[in-house]
Amino acid sequence: MVKIGDITLGNFPLLLAPMEDVSDPPFRALCKENGADVVYTEFISSEGLIRDAAKSVQKLDIYEKERPVGIQIFGANLDSMLSSVDIVEASEPDIIDINFGCPVKKVVSKGAGAGILRDIPMMVKLTAEMVKRTSLPLTVKTRLGWDHDSIKIVEVAERLQDVGAKAISIHGRTRAQMYKGEANWSPIAKVKNNPRMYIPVFGNGDVDSPERAMEMRDRYGLDGAMIGRASIGNPWFFNNVKHYFDRGVHSDPPTLKDRVEVAKRHLEMSIAWKGEILGVLETRRHYTNYFKGIPNFKPYRTSMVTANDPKEVFDIFNRILEEVAEPAWV
Repeated sequence: MVKIGDITLGNFPLLLAPMEDVSDPPFRALCKENGADVVYTEFISSEGLIRDAAKSVQKLDIYEKERPVGIQIFGANLDSMLSSVDIVEASEPDIIDINFGCPVKKVVSKGAGAGILRDIPMMVKLTAEMVKRTSLPLTVKTRLGWDHDSIKIVEVAERLQDVGAKAISIHGRTRAQMYKGEANWSPIAKVKNNPRMYIPVFGNGDVDSPERAMEMRDRYGLDGAMIGRASIGNPWFFNNVKHYFDRGVHSDPPTLKDRVEVAKRHLEMSIAWKGEILGVLETRRHYTNYFKGIPNFKPYRTSMVTANDPKEVFDIFNRILEEVAEPAWV
């Protein structure tokens, strides 16, 4: 059984990765309903939290149906990170996660996210002090290293564990790679196989099929998989993986009606949480995957991603059910 602190997650849990403008409460709820064992919030700026920035504070919203849920924060200033822990605790998450992996330039340039991979002592110190600050289990998400020549993830993971991290999720690329090339899971396996490691080691990066998830489990021996891009517009992915683990075959794909109904619910929840403008805008990124593979669908997709009025989007959903034939592979 895999555990994060006192939270029991079963065998080879599947975690929804923190993704900016993706891992919000509506999408987390859909993923949880469809088999995600742990969900993480979008990554939240510690500086934004201590300055009470509206966008950062809104990201603290969590709901009972999501549990266990982790709130992820990033930053490079010790005092700001410690203050943000106090603010995050007030939202009563199950887990606090530190982002040491975001490769985006505006984050890295401040020494945060993957930027801290150039200063491992600071990475360890931040983790140690934040562990002392909270009674909640603290986890870490990071990358293999800053670049190929500076990969020391086995040592880094052990040091983070030794100062109190309760789990580590590792993306199988360096910061220099961004999201290019293939994720390399071999160094993550070396972390797991380190005889001194006893906390869960989760793999992240390129888990885009049930077969890949099984490979991460059986070939690389990791404790679980953190799922990112494969889940966008595809909250069914988690249950698909579990079905494959249990039965050795793929589950039936969602029907056209299933796709429309989940897309509708997603938009409804997004509007309720963010308002009409942002609700419509930020749900668009999911539509390509919600309706992936359906023949002759481009005109409907174009209409969905250009409509600004929610009523217009819902009308398009209804038209799809009336006008589009069920794909032959269902």
